[in-house]
Amino acid sequence: MDHPDFRVCGKIFATLGHPAKGWGMVKLTPEQQHYYSKDFPDVFVPVKGAWGRRGATSVHLKTVSKEALRTAIAAAWRNTAPKRAVEQFPADADAKDRSAELN
Repeated sequence: MDHPDFRVCGKIFATLGHPAKGWGMVKLTPEQQHYYSKDFPDVFVPVKGAWGRRGATSVHLKTVSKEALRTAIAAAWRNTAPKRAVEQFPADADAKDRSAELN
């Protein structure tokens, strides 16, 4: 599709350069998309059409914070990865790792 993508087990969970340079896409749930778009309206924008209604969300890469992007990519990975893989990397383990880095 002429832009880089990130996959887990052959399924795309994020892309770069779509819909345009300086943007990316993360595959969120519709509920996650709602909250990201509400909390960061200039950064996270639903993709147009059916894909957007299912949670595909554009990310303005020049304005997104590292933390917001990291959590969105982690959520997209968890939404796409097989359950077995997700169980090996629980979401709260990420929070524990971050708090250790900050101390």
